[in-house]
Amino acid sequence: MTEETKTAEATAQTAEANGSSVELTVQDLGNIKQIIDVASQRGAFKPNEMTVVGNTYTKLEAFLGAVAAQQQAQTAAEGEK
Repeated sequence: MTEETKTAEATAQTAEANGSSVELTVQDLGNIKQIIDVASQRGAFKPNEMTVVGNTYTKLEAFLGAVAAQQQAQTAAEGEK
C-alpha cells in the first residue's frame, strides 16, 4: 500500500468514527476536471507529468460522459412512463 492510500484510508476511517461521511460526487469530479484544465493551460505540469495528467483527464472525461449519458437515458425512461 502506498503512503497516499494509507493516508486516505486513515482520513476516511477518522471521518466515519466522527459520524461524518467522506463523499466524492459527480459534481466534485467535474470540478477536478476543470481544475486540471486550468492548471494545464497555466503550465502547472512539467512535460514528464503530462502523460499521467492526460491519461487521468481522459479517464475522468470518459467517466463523466458515461454518467451524463446514463442520467439522460434514465430521464428519458422516466419520461416515457
